[in-house]
This record gives sequence, structure tokens and C-alpha cells, in this order.
Amino acid sequence: MRRVVTGVVDGKAVFLADGEPANAHHYTGWPGHMTSVIWATAAQPQLPLQLADQPATGARVAPEPGETRLMIVRFPPDTIFADPRFDGPGYGREAAEHLPGLIDAFEPDGSGFHTTRSVDYDVVIDGEIWLELDDGAQTCLKQGDVVVQGGTRHAWRNRSERDATMLFVLIGAANG
Repeated sequence: MRRVVTGVVDGKAVFLADGEPANAHHYTGWPGHMTSVIWATAAQPQLPLQLADQPATGARVAPEPGETRLMIVRFPPDTIFADPRFDGPGYGREAAEHLPGLIDAFEPDGSGFHTTRSVDYDVVIDGEIWLELDDGAQTCLKQGDVVVQGGTRHAWRNRSERDATMLFVLIGAANG
């Protein structure tokens, strides 16, 4: 994955970064799974952008009201859960380090269901993935499909035979 970040130096637009994000993580406990928080903004973003503003490994993923997070996530096929290389406790330790705040939104039963305090814009970049809601409703999403997720309990399921890659924009929201 390539990430390009622009900014201003001496009054001119420049490329501040061009390459893999600093915090992309490929999980050993869940082979094929990858997450990266590409960028994060405060509730009141400041311009020009600075590379020092980029989220580091261990930065809180779940945004507070008004904050944003831009993420790329690759989901391997669900068949990986039956693979002996899948290590649930190992994945849990990795996720605690690389997805703080977000992993806390997941239910402890391993179902994948979670609820975030955010409005999320979710875009399927590649592959297909199923979105499941807590009432059992499900829909299959394919490349280019967009979900506007409004703080609902949900889970992602990759029932295909190939990886699915998604872009997520999380906007921290207050409960009303």
C-alpha cells in the first residue's frame, strides 16, 4: 500500500511522505489480516499538515467526538479461522497494541460484533465482504460499494475465497 501526504514548506506545496504508512501491521495471529491507520485528525485540525501529526503504532484508533481516523483494512477469507495458524489469543495481543480503543469495542465472545461511537464511511476497495447486523440482516458488498455506518452493532464477514480490502473513515460522534 502506498500513502502520499502533502503539506506546505516555505510557502510551497510539497510531498511530505510517499510510501507505506508507518503503522501498517500484518497480523501473525490472524494470517492475511492487515490494518493501518493512514491518518488521524483532531477535532479542530490544523493546517498545514505535519508528518509529526501522523498516527504512530499504539495511537488510539477510536476517535473522540469530532476527531477522524482513516484506515485501510484487509480481511482474509473467513476460512482462515479453521486454519491451525490462526491464533485467537495471539491476535488479541496484537490488536491490543495496534488497534487501541477500537479493539475494546469488540464483544469478548469472538463473534466479530462491535459497536463504535462514530459515523463511519466504509468503502470496499477490492473483493467482496458481508455486513451483518445484530438483527440477523446481512448484505453482500462488492468493490465500489459504500456503507454509512451510524454507530450500530455490526460484524464483517469475508465468505469469499480471496482477500477483501476496505477503506474506513471514522468520525467520532457523541451519543444523543
